Amino acid sequence: MPVKAGMAYAFHDGGAPQDGRPPLILIHGAGGSRLTWPAELRRLPDWPVYALDLPGHGRSPGGGADRIAGYSQSVLGWMDALELSQAIWLGHSMGGGVALHAALNAPQRVAGLVLVGTGGRLRVHPDFLAKAADPATCAQAVQAVIHWSFAPQAPATAVDRAQEHMLATPPEVLHADFLACDRFDVLDRLAEIEAPALVLCGAEDRMTPPKYSRFLAESIPHARLVIIEDAGHMVMLEQPAQVAQAVQEFLQGLSGKGDQGLATRD
Repeated sequence: MPVKAGMAYAFHDGGAPQDGRPPLILIHGAGGSRLTWPAELRRLPDWPVYALDLPGHGRSPGGGADRIAGYSQSVLGWMDALELSQAIWLGHSMGGGVALHAALNAPQRVAGLVLVGTGGRLRVHPDFLAKAADPATCAQAVQAVIHWSFAPQAPATAVDRAQEHMLATPPEVLHADFLACDRFDVLDRLAEIEAPALVLCGAEDRMTPPKYSRFLAESIPHARLVIIEDAGHMVMLEQPAQVAQAVQEFLQGLSGKGDQGLATRD
């Protein structure tokens, strides 16, 4: 797996035409990796897709960042290394915060946003922070987060796989991720975002409830909201086909091939 600017990544060209369209980059959440994303998104047809491991996660070397800005700068540095002038940033939870930070602070690098199960503020429960801070109890924090991240009807295999992947994240990296989330707050800047956005959330999300997504969609000028039924915080693992379809329709709208209505809100 290639590593550039300290980040491992997987690439799928999607059979995309060489028309200069900006690639889609997938940015996982706290304690995640590129494997947070289902194959339906990592191998999306007709679009170039990069799935990243943020520093300290998955196969990427180094340690985590305790500020969202740190991860955003890492992604921008990775884009520079690959000579990508722009991308569509798709982020889940903490990854959504990374995408929002880039849209606000490096808007010329953001051709579009897909914000999945995230918010303009990402406070973390004190119990999660305390347990993640101690390597002896970090596994308990992971179990609690996974419990709250899925809808009750979620497939057990998806739940078990997500827990396995999060447990593979070094405790100090997971704790840094939680700190980065807890310190993140751009609620008063959302109206500054110029990029078209798709805001997507599971109807049963208990970590970043749908009201967070509704606020994003109401505050970002060119945003559209999609709520996925029978899914929680890990909506892309619980309903991968529906999420992939919504993302593909958004991308088609950006490329002028669909009637997306990017300036409208559901």
